[in-house]
Amino acid sequence: MTKPLRFGIVAGEKSGDILGASLITALRSHYLNCEFVGVGGPAMKALGCESLTPMDRLSVMGFVEPLGRLPELLKLKKRLEQRLIKEKPAAFIGIDSPDFNLRLAANLHKQGIKTVHYVSPSIWAYRQKRILKIKQSIDLMLTLFPFETAIYEEHNVRAICVGHPLADKIGFEDHKATHRQELGIKSDAHVIALMPGSRAGEIKRLAPLFLETAIASMQKFPQLKFVIPYSGVEAKAQIDSLIAKEKIFKSDQFQLVDNSHRAISAADLIVMASGTATLEALLLRRPMLICYKVAPITYEIGSRLLKVPYVGLPNLLAGRKLVPEYLQADLTVSALTKEIENFMTKPAAFTDVLNEFEQIHRGLRTGASEKAADAITQLLS
Repeated sequence: MTKPLRFGIVAGEKSGDILGASLITALRSHYLNCEFVGVGGPAMKALGCESLTPMDRLSVMGFVEPLGRLPELLKLKKRLEQRLIKEKPAAFIGIDSPDFNLRLAANLHKQGIKTVHYVSPSIWAYRQKRILKIKQSIDLMLTLFPFETAIYEEHNVRAICVGHPLADKIGFEDHKATHRQELGIKSDAHVIALMPGSRAGEIKRLAPLFLETAIASMQKFPQLKFVIPYSGVEAKAQIDSLIAKEKIFKSDQFQLVDNSHRAISAADLIVMASGTATLEALLLRRPMLICYKVAPITYEIGSRLLKVPYVGLPNLLAGRKLVPEYLQADLTVSALTKEIENFMTKPAAFTDVLNEFEQIHRGLRTGASEKAADAITQLLS
């Protein structure tokens, strides 16, 4: 009996888990009964991926924040390295989490293992010299967005834009009414989703400010309702604790939900952390305010290295400022409440932006997971 083909695969956060699960399904259309080992979340594990550690142990961001977890991360890297070198998988696929995955890929590549990185690190935005190490570490780069491939082509790194699986999964129908009904929200309610991110550090920095903004906005617009999606038990406990500290007693106007897709779809406006969720908001054609706040030293380093004018995916994809961005010191309660007031009094002003969201959506709808699986199959042939 032929031994099933085996892949090493590592995803470090929820968005990577979603990409990984979709890719696993697509690869199995090429390699029946192929197996996966590495690190994955609930979606990947449900498809049989063997995860050597809980995925959230890799969910760190910034330049400074990972330092406190460095011994643990190095230990995990060594464990994965030893296991994969011993098993000699057909390929190693690192999904996002570049600081971890590219280092792991470099060592595996030296051992003759084919290496793929799925989701380009933001080398087009900052730390562009990383391309030299990436060239030595991987055999194939799979990017999500068209503007990301140019720098790889300049340095003769094999790169293919596969599009984004979310753009394939999300259709053009508006399911706001259905999702409001599922969440028990009135059809005529004025709903704002507060999305401070999925990582503990993001929630700690953004959630208090978002809650203060909500309270301030309710003074002028008492009819507002806020939905706050969370990812996992720990995130829910963290948000619950912050709500208690803010002494929010109008619980009927603040609703925690365990499904970010429904929350975005049910909302009229989203106040959100910069990240993958901004793409989902774009695909669902919802107005948004993009917020970004990290440790001061991380921002100081990052802002000096940044080579692009925007941090939000909608603005990067459009090549211009479609939606407001508030970064670091500019991210204040007064700034956000003013934006909410503008939306509440002039909602029609966002029509052109939402139409452009749809055009971007159509451009990203390319059958991403199947395209990624095809590219990996060609690499192995």
